[in-house]
Amino acid sequence: MQTEITEPGPLLLPSGKLAQIGWARQPLLDCNLAQANFYPGRLMQSYRLKRWDYYAVFTPLHFFSATIADLGYAGNIFVYLLNFSTGELHEEGFVVPLSRDVQLPRNSTEGDASFKDQHANLSFQRAPGQRVISVSWPDFNQGRGINAEIKLTTHPEHESMNIVIPIGKKRFYYNHKINCLPAEGFLQYGDHLEEINPEECLGSLDWGRGIWEYSSFWNWASASGYLPDGRTIGLNLGSGFGDTSRATENCLIINGHLHKLDQVTFNYSAQDYYAPWIFTDSEDRLQLEFIPFKERLAKTNLLVIYSEVHQMFGYFTGWVETDSGERIEIENLIGFAEEHRARW
Repeated sequence: MQTEITEPGPLLLPSGKLAQIGWARQPLLDCNLAQANFYPGRLMQSYRLKRWDYYAVFTPLHFFSATIADLGYAGNIFVYLLNFSTGELHEEGFVVPLSRDVQLPRNSTEGDASFKDQHANLSFQRAPGQRVISVSWPDFNQGRGINAEIKLTTHPEHESMNIVIPIGKKRFYYNHKINCLPAEGFLQYGDHLEEINPEECLGSLDWGRGIWEYSSFWNWASASGYLPDGRTIGLNLGSGFGDTSRATENCLIINGHLHKLDQVTFNYSAQDYYAPWIFTDSEDRLQLEFIPFKERLAKTNLLVIYSEVHQMFGYFTGWVETDSGERIEIENLIGFAEEHRARW
């Protein structure tokens, strides 16, 4: 059974336990991480808390992504860009000891995220009706440089995937994911300047907070695009983390309205990530094949911190059924699917 949260309230009780468990169409809970009670003494809580803001934008030419993260004992800043026609993929990032100069908001609905040093300046600003992604990284790719100023339009009635689930007895995961946000602005990479317009460009947000097990694993798949009739379509699928018996993050978003899915199975080969991925669900409302065309392999190995991500870009084809029973045919919807293993 999937439990829908419909009333606002705190994320955590004074005891550190989750006040509610389930999913919601809007971010209703106040992320009061100061109430976390993972260790007997709360002095060390901040070193186990994980927080990140991950933005992504699909354009006809590129996939662009920027992240500001705080892993508790270190910050993680990274930007990457994929050119769909040439296959060029470039990513740069760095670890910030003790998360120095990393600023992240308490909640996803208000406040800004930022990081600035002598190499890069990233800012994610939140204002009524919009989110603005600003990136200036002159040394990106040996001085080629990357600059972006992209506004994502947000409407109050636009629904999103919000999930609150336990991980074991004391750990938890609180996530807010938004698909299909109209994007406008510019993206400059070296001498190439791409104008971004909302008629063909869509952005998304992955906003995560929580305390994970030291060794963690998860799958995630996402897409934002357009149907032939002009409606926007978003997919968000996930598995492998936490107790999802009362809530999964699986959903379909059509023109800003969320259609909830139950359990979804990722069927793929960890020996050949380019082989087709098959997605099915527990209610026979989803049947998708994902054909990858590009792999983003991101590895971090700093002894205590280890991360390995196989993020595959490709095309989704198949069908999915809405809450009202409408069968949506999907053909060559560009998106990604990933496997992530971490010790953090």
